[in-house]
Amino acid sequence: MAGRVRPPQLGHNDEVKPTFLLAVTFLLAPCQAQTGWTSSDLYKLRSASEVQLSPDGSRIAYAVMNNDQPGRPYSQTWIMKLDTLQSIRLGRASTPRWSPDGQWIAYQAGEGLTIARPDGTGSVLLAPIGGTNHPLPSSGDRLAWSPDSKSIAFIAASPGPEADANGDPMVITRYLYKPTAAEGMTRFNDNRRLHIFIVDIATKAVRQLTSGDFYEHSIDWSPDGREILFVSNHEADSDRIFNYDIFAADPASGAVRRITDTKSAEYRPVWSPDGKRIAFQGTGRPLTSSETTMEDTHIWVMDTDGSHRRELDTGIDNRQGAPKWSSDGRSLYFTVQERGTAHLYRAPVAGGQPQRVDLEGAVGSWSVANDVLACALTTASSPGELYVKRGDSAAMAVTTLSRDLLAGKKLAEVETFRFKSIDGLEIEAFLTKPIERGGKHPLIVMMHGGPHGEQGPQFNAKAQIYAAHGYVSLMVNYRGSTGYGQKLADAIYGDQNGKEAEDVLAGVDAALARYPWLDGSRMGLEGGSYGGQLTNWIITRTARFKAAIPTAGISNLVTQNYVSYYHDYLAVEYGDFPHKNGIVDKLWERSPIRWANRVKTPVMFIHGENDNDVPIVEAEQFYIALKDVGVESVMLRYPREGHGLRETKHLVDALDRSIAWYDRHFHD
Repeated sequence: MAGRVRPPQLGHNDEVKPTFLLAVTFLLAPCQAQTGWTSSDLYKLRSASEVQLSPDGSRIAYAVMNNDQPGRPYSQTWIMKLDTLQSIRLGRASTPRWSPDGQWIAYQAGEGLTIARPDGTGSVLLAPIGGTNHPLPSSGDRLAWSPDSKSIAFIAASPGPEADANGDPMVITRYLYKPTAAEGMTRFNDNRRLHIFIVDIATKAVRQLTSGDFYEHSIDWSPDGREILFVSNHEADSDRIFNYDIFAADPASGAVRRITDTKSAEYRPVWSPDGKRIAFQGTGRPLTSSETTMEDTHIWVMDTDGSHRRELDTGIDNRQGAPKWSSDGRSLYFTVQERGTAHLYRAPVAGGQPQRVDLEGAVGSWSVANDVLACALTTASSPGELYVKRGDSAAMAVTTLSRDLLAGKKLAEVETFRFKSIDGLEIEAFLTKPIERGGKHPLIVMMHGGPHGEQGPQFNAKAQIYAAHGYVSLMVNYRGSTGYGQKLADAIYGDQNGKEAEDVLAGVDAALARYPWLDGSRMGLEGGSYGGQLTNWIITRTARFKAAIPTAGISNLVTQNYVSYYHDYLAVEYGDFPHKNGIVDKLWERSPIRWANRVKTPVMFIHGENDNDVPIVEAEQFYIALKDVGVESVMLRYPREGHGLRETKHLVDALDRSIAWYDRHFHD
C-alpha cells in the first residue's frame, strides 16, 4: 500500500536568509481562481533529480531542473539539511557526490570538477572536465571518491587518433561518425575518448589513469581503495559492435584487469560494501543495440573475479534499473518498470521475495543511506518533487518546486483502462480527460517512442495543456512497450509497424466505446521518435484521423539504417543487417514512404535540424512524398535541436502550432 504524504515539520530556524531557500512549507496558499494549463506554463515547471544522500543520511544533495529561460533546461544543485528542511544553493551544477567521510560534496560546475563543504562554503575548483559528443548509451557515474576521501576519480575526454572531422575538407574515417542524439549543435563525432583521471584533493594534482582508443565510464571505487570499476567496449571494432564489459583499474599503477568477457552487455557496476561482490545491470542475448534494445536489463551479481555470475533471483520479469547495495550488503535496491510507471524494490541477495518500497508515483533518481531513502518522485498530480522516507515510516515530500504553479491550475483526471487488441492480447492505455466537460470532445492519440518505452498515469504537462483546451489524450502501451514483461517487449520482433499499430487503433476503438463523450469524427494522431514513426505508418493505413503530427519520426526504414548515428538497431529488431537474408525488402515493405500514395491526413512534421538519431532527411523525404501526392503538409525545423526538442521556447512554439493545426482541421 502506498505511503501517505505527510506535511513536514519545519525546524527551529524558519528564517529565509538571502542565500537560503526554505525547501518546503505546506501552508495554504492564498485563495485564487484556478485556470487551465497553457503552453507558457512550461517555463514555470521545475523538477528534482540527481538525488544523493550524505553517508550519515543527514543531508541531501539534489539537482533542480529549471525551464525558465528560452534555451535548454539548466540544472542547479542544492543541499538540504533534513533536521531543518532548509537548502543552500551551490549554483548551476550537476552530478553531486558526497565524500565517504561526509566532509565534502563534489559536483560538476560547467566543465570543472568542484568541491565544497556541506554548508556550501569553501568551494574549490579541482580540475577541468572535458566531455565528448560520442553516443554512450546507459552510461553511469562520472565521479567516484576514494574510500579515504582524499582523491576523486572522474571521467574526462582527451583527443582520439582520428583527424578533425570539422576541417576543410571534412575527412570522415569512422563507422560511427555522428554525435549522440541529444547533441543538436554539431553534425559530426568529435572523436574524443573518455578516460579515468584522479585528482588529489590536497594538492589538486591530476593524473590520467587509463588510456587507449576506448571510452571508459560508469566508475565505482572499491571499499579497500585498490581498484576502480568501470565499463567499456573493447570489441575489435567497437564502432560496429556494441558490447559493454566490466573492467577494474589499479589506481596506483594503472593496470587494468578484465572482469567480464561476454557477448551480452553489462552496465553500471557497483562494489558490495565488503568489496567481495559486484552487482550490475545486464542482458543475456548476444546482440544488443547501441540505441535501444528489446531485451530487458535485469540485476546480476558476481564475485570480484567475474566468477559465480548469476541473475538476482527476484521473479520479476520486467525491465530493471541500476542497482545499489544496502549498507549491510544483504540486499540490493533497484527500480522496476511496471505498467507505465517505475517502482523501487529491495531484494535479498541470497534470494527470496523482493519487496516494493512504499512510494506512490514514478521513482526517478534515488539514494539510500543510514536507513533513510530519498528520491525524486513524479505523481499523477505533480512533476518530480524530492521525497524522504525513514525506515518504515511513510514517505514525505520535502520540496514544493511546483507548488505555486499547481495551486493556480486545474488538474485533469487520468484514467487507466485495459482492452483486447485485434488478436485478443490485453493492452493497457491511459486517458487524460478534459478539464471542463460538455458535448463531444476531440481525441488526440499520443504515442511513446522506443519502441521499447512506456507511458503512464504520471503528470504529463502536454496532456494537461491539451485537457485545458478541451482535448482528450489517449496513450497506449502497445506491444513492444516495457513494463509488461519480456514477452510483450519481444512481440514486435521483425514486425515493426505491424501489430503494435493495430494495438493503437484497437485502443482508439476501445476508448470511443468506453467514453461516449468522445468525438470520433475529430481525432488527431501524434508521437515522438518511434511514436513519430507509428504516426507516419498509421496514416498510410487509415484516413480516420483529421490531422497528424509526427515528431522525429522515421519514414523510410532503409535510409534510416544508413543515415542514423547507430547502424545496429534494425539488425537487432529484425535479426540481421539489411543486406542479408532479404531484410532490406522487409524494411521497405514496412516503410511509411512506400505507401505515401495512400495518405489522406494533413501532416505537420516536427524535427530537430541536427537530429542524428533520426536524421531530418526522414521528415524531408516524406514531406516531399506527401506534397507529390497532394496531401497538405508542413515541416517545422528547429535549429540547435537534436533528437526531440529541448529548448523551452521551441517546446512552447511546437505546442502552440500543434493546437492550431488540430483546431483548424477539426473545424474544417
